[in-house]
Amino acid sequence: MRFTIDEYSKAYSISAEMVHSRLRRNRLNYIVEDEITFIVVPKHQVPAHVNNLSTPSKDSMAPKQASSSTPIEKKTTVATVIGLYQKENHYLKMKIDKLEAKVDRLVQDKENLLQDERKRIEKVYKDKDTQLKSILELINIKLIQENQTHIPLASIDEIQPHIQEEIPVLSSEPLELKSYLRSLNLKSSQRKVIKRRFAEAFGSDSRVLLKNGLFYLDISRYDYSDLLKIS
Repeated sequence: MRFTIDEYSKAYSISAEMVHSRLRRNRLNYIVEDEITFIVVPKHQVPAHVNNLSTPSKDSMAPKQASSSTPIEKKTTVATVIGLYQKENHYLKMKIDKLEAKVDRLVQDKENLLQDERKRIEKVYKDKDTQLKSILELINIKLIQENQTHIPLASIDEIQPHIQEEIPVLSSEPLELKSYLRSLNLKSSQRKVIKRRFAEAFGSDSRVLLKNGLFYLDISRYDYSDLLKIS
């Protein structure tokens, strides 16, 4: 008994691809007539429920045609095998295209997740930077306010008695100008004016002492009221 590929796949409940695979591996006996492949199965191997699919007239002629047309059958068989390979290649190409499309989707999804995560992290750091800047600005404002609260608007009359009181207590050694001015709680602008005055007087005024790039005052020996005067 013989079957077409579709009939054989239905009779034995297997896929057409599996039938093509068995044909390529010569696991099935088959013949080709008019470019149609027939699978030849001994009658005792045919399932009982498909006996009605038999075609006796063509089946009885099959051996004669197979023996009388051996060269033609061989040529047609090669073409059929090539066709089967082409069909399978087409099927595999479709499967590969689907897999590649799936991989592309996965890669794109991964890139989207990474981009979203990067944006989230950048936003977190940006928010933290904003908070830190706000905190630093508040601290800076508070420090400025505290400094302004503790810095008096001193005049020369107020500073001079303070200087005279501090001289015996501090030391008889020369005092570094910068540290001395800081102890008087003067404004930054006032300290700058006094420092510039000492710099201009250096060289022409023996009272101005310079050591290691710093100006010194020898209060135990000299009067600096004119240089310390605040305008």
